[in-house]
This record gives sequence, structure tokens and C-alpha cells, in this order.
Amino acid sequence: MKNLLITGGAGFIGSNFVRYVLNRYPDYRTIVFDKLTYAGNLDNLRDVEKHPRYAFIRGDICDASAVERAVREHNIDTIVNFAAETHVDRSIMDADAFIKTDIYGTYVLLEAAKKFGLRYHQVGTDEVYGWVEQGRSIEEDRLLPRSPYAASKAGADLLIHAYVITHRVAATMTRGANNIGPYQYPEKVVPLFVTNAIDNKPLPLYGDGKQVRDYQFVLDHCEAIDLVLHRGKIGEFYNVGTGQETENIVMARMILKMLGKPESLIQPVADRPGHDRRYALDVTKLRALGWEPAHNFEEALQKTVQWYVENEWWWRKLKSGEYLEYYKKQYVERK
Repeated sequence: MKNLLITGGAGFIGSNFVRYVLNRYPDYRTIVFDKLTYAGNLDNLRDVEKHPRYAFIRGDICDASAVERAVREHNIDTIVNFAAETHVDRSIMDADAFIKTDIYGTYVLLEAAKKFGLRYHQVGTDEVYGWVEQGRSIEEDRLLPRSPYAASKAGADLLIHAYVITHRVAATMTRGANNIGPYQYPEKVVPLFVTNAIDNKPLPLYGDGKQVRDYQFVLDHCEAIDLVLHRGKIGEFYNVGTGQETENIVMARMILKMLGKPESLIQPVADRPGHDRRYALDVTKLRALGWEPAHNFEEALQKTVQWYVENEWWWRKLKSGEYLEYYKKQYVERK
């Protein structure tokens, strides 16, 4: 693996992975292929835009000819697919883009991997397992997605598995818990709460706030993807998470404490339809490859909060225009 096509590389996790690869592998080239939707942002890659082993292509993974052209022109040998519509709330409002990008886009990339004999890695989500009332999800569990987003990602996972079996595509897959860290678009709960708190605005908390999540630092996730890409068994899925469970209301209170803000900023709002109460991953399989997260939840949250405090130039201009329209519809008008 020397020439990586990193689809969705201008997004949150993808841009962090680009930076990680450039720092870790002095002989790897990273070619970012990104549509630049509202969540794709070249500011995420500003610090590497002149790097000699980085290039950017604006393109849609649903466009087969554009994908094939990128593979040929850059002598790509590996695809790492971060490209996806990812926000559950938006999938509830309108699932169309999720089906197109998350399923059809994955099909296009798999066809390219089949045609050119490429190594392929899919970045997935723990949400495909659905609400986990007890115990922890293992990779062989049934997929029971409960939102259009989760269903689109589950569909992609099944398609990849079929291509491994039917066409012998050299693919691996990871299913990650919630990521936090630099460059996460502020519609997601942690950057939403942090940036609202900085501005002394309410933190809109769904329901009773007792939904349980595993929040992991994005660079720990990048390291896990790297490990599976190089040492994972072809055709296998690997869960990625810390194993540390945190209620959303606890997360909100911790953010306010770190910023010296009052808990009165927490504003309960009506819960979203089909909201999964708990996710929990068993990461034994990944740990067997030698991976351990470098950050616990409090450390990851502290680094995240500090980054948003120090980088208002990045997020403040995002919270306008389309974002404000979405925010009003999602929270202000919520009954």
C-alpha cells in the first residue's frame, strides 16, 4: 500500500486520517476524493494542502467514471472509504442522500476495487447493531439498524461482505463508536454543545439525556483503522471503541464544567424518533491485533473542548446559512 485514495477525506474522521497517514508513513501518498457537501471542508486540510504527498480531487463516489479516472491517474492501490452521509437527524428528515451515497456510492467503489484489484477498507458504525439493552455487540451479531442512516450503513456492510465472497475483493471493515476531536462539523452533539456553551447558548439535550454512548478520540480511531488496514484479516469486521460508557447528560455537564459554564444552559428537548438508548461494543477482536486507545473519555473530551476554544476561526463561520436553517428546524421548532 503506497497510493491511498481516501474518499470523504475532507470530512471529520477522513481529514484526521489523512494527517495521521502523512505523519506516520513517509513513503505513502494520500489522494483525497471528496464531494465537498456541507460537512466536507477544505479548511480541514489547510495545513497539508501543500504537502508533496497530498492531492485533492473534487468528486462524488457515485460517479463511476470520476472514481476510475482518479484510480488510473494516481496509480491507486488502496481505497479507504470515509465518504458517507452520517447524521442520524438528517436521515430522519430526508433519507434520499443516505441511500445514494452510503449504499450506491459504496457499490461504485467496490466495482472499482474489483476491476483494478485494489485493497479496500470501509469505515462503518456501531449503529448498525441497533439498541443494545444488555451486554456488548460482537462482530457476528445480527444487524438491527433503527434509523435510515444506520440502515444505509448496514446495507453497505452487507454489500462489501458479498463482494468479498463473490468477487474476492480484498476488503476489511471497521465499525466505530462515536468519534470526537478536531474538525467535527458542529451539528454533531459534542461540537454542538461545546460551541453553544462558548457562546452561552442552550445545549439542546434529547429526552432525559440518559442515552449511553462510547465516545472515542478520533486519532485513536485512525490508529485502529490503520492497524486493520495493514494487519486485519481480509473479509473481517472489527469493532472500534474504548469500552467506556457515558450518558449524554454526563457528557453535557462535563463540557460545561470544563468551560466554566452553568448547568442551567442544558435545555431538554423532545427526543428524536427511534432514538437508540445504548450502544456498546466488544473490541476483543481488535485488541488481539495489538490496539489500545490512548485516551479515556475525559482526556478525549478535554482535548476536544480545548481545540474548539482555540479554533473559532474554523467553526464560527460554519454556524450560519444552511446550518442555521437546519438548527431552527431541528431544535428551535421541536415540540
